[in-house]
Amino acid sequence: MAEIKKSPAVNKSEEEWRKQLTPEQYAVTRRKGTEPAFTGKYWNNHERGTYKCVCCGTPLFQSETKYDSGTGWPSFSSPIAPENVRMEADTTHGMRRVEVLCGKCDAHLGHVFEDGPKPTGQRYCMNSAALDFEKIK
Repeated sequence: MAEIKKSPAVNKSEEEWRKQLTPEQYAVTRRKGTEPAFTGKYWNNHERGTYKCVCCGTPLFQSETKYDSGTGWPSFSSPIAPENVRMEADTTHGMRRVEVLCGKCDAHLGHVFEDGPKPTGQRYCMNSAALDFEKIK
């Protein structure tokens, strides 16, 4: 059986991230910020395609798993592949949540909750500022 090779991690300096990203993208992905609800460019996107990490281009979610959660952020029932995202406990703001990070570059993407639709029961509540969208042509 062929060995599966994992892509190398993306390590950039803060200066390199600041040059690459818009101020909003930097605040969300590198400083764990959150865009206001109903303001991101993808919360109401209904086109077919792939959502990728804005920092490194890792494919994260397919449009087929996106649904309207009513929260004002793009919500997905599952990632493209489990290894493309990483989970970490988040106890900021007096809450207990599970943070979702890019598996390749550690960009903050959003949070995952256990109130999503079947069959996964998951709601990956992501920030549009952390995503790029590649439309199916």
